[in-house]
Amino acid sequence: MQARQLPARHGALWFFAGFQLFRRNPPLLTALTFGYLFCVIFVNLLPLVGPLLLPLILPALTLVVANGCRAIETERAPGQLALLGGIEANRLALIRLGALQLAGSMLILAVTTLIEGGPKNLIAIEQSDPGEMLGVLARLLVVASPVIMAFWFSPLLTGWDGVPALKSLFFSFVAVWRNWRAFIAYVLTVATICVGIPALILAGAGLVSTTALNVMSVALRMLLVFIAAPVLMASVYLSYRDVFRVVDEHA
Repeated sequence: MQARQLPARHGALWFFAGFQLFRRNPPLLTALTFGYLFCVIFVNLLPLVGPLLLPLILPALTLVVANGCRAIETERAPGQLALLGGIEANRLALIRLGALQLAGSMLILAVTTLIEGGPKNLIAIEQSDPGEMLGVLARLLVVASPVIMAFWFSPLLTGWDGVPALKSLFFSFVAVWRNWRAFIAYVLTVATICVGIPALILAGAGLVSTTALNVMSVALRMLLVFIAAPVLMASVYLSYRDVFRVVDEHA
C-alpha cells in the first residue's frame, strides 16, 4: 500500500468534509454512530468478558461505519450487504486484528500503571488530585499514541484491501507518521471546534446567568452527541480515502 504524504491543511479538511458528508444523510450517519457507541457500551458492560471482547469486535464495527460513509458518498442504497462489506471475506484477519488491539490495550494499561507507580497510586491520584489526573491523561496519550497510529487505518486496510493484520498495523503506522502534520492539524481542529469554542460559549453564558449556562450546556451536549460524533466517525473514513487514494471500482 502506498500512502500519500499530504499537506497539513488536509487534516482540517477531514473534519469539515465529514460535516459535508453528514449533511448528505444525517439519519444514516447518526444511526451508524449511535449503533457503534451502543455496541461499545453494551459489550464493555458485560461482566468479566466485556473488556476482553470489545477490542475483538472493534475492527468490524469500524468497518460497518466506514461502509455506511462510503455508501453515502457514492450515493448507493446502504443495504445490509453494503454495510457488512469486507467483514465476511476478511473475518479471520479482522479477528486477528482485534486480538492485536486487545494486546495493545493491555500493553498501554501495563505501561501507564508502571509509570504512575502502581494501581493504588493511580486510584489515589484519580480520587484526590484533579490537576495531577490531567497529567496522568497526558502521559497516557503519549503512551497510547503509537497504538492509535497503528490502528487508525488498519481496520479499513484489512477489511477493504485484504491486508493481513500485522501488515495493516505497519502500513497504518507509517501512513500516520508520514502525515503527522495533517494529523496535528486534525487534532487541533477537533479540539478547537469540539472543546475550545464550547468552552468559550459556556464561559460567556456563565457571565449572563446560571440559567443561560444550564441551557447552553444542554444545547452544546446535544450538538456534540448528535452532530460532532457522526462527523468525527466520517472523518476517519475520509482520512483513509484521502491518504490511500481509494478508488471505488463499483462507483
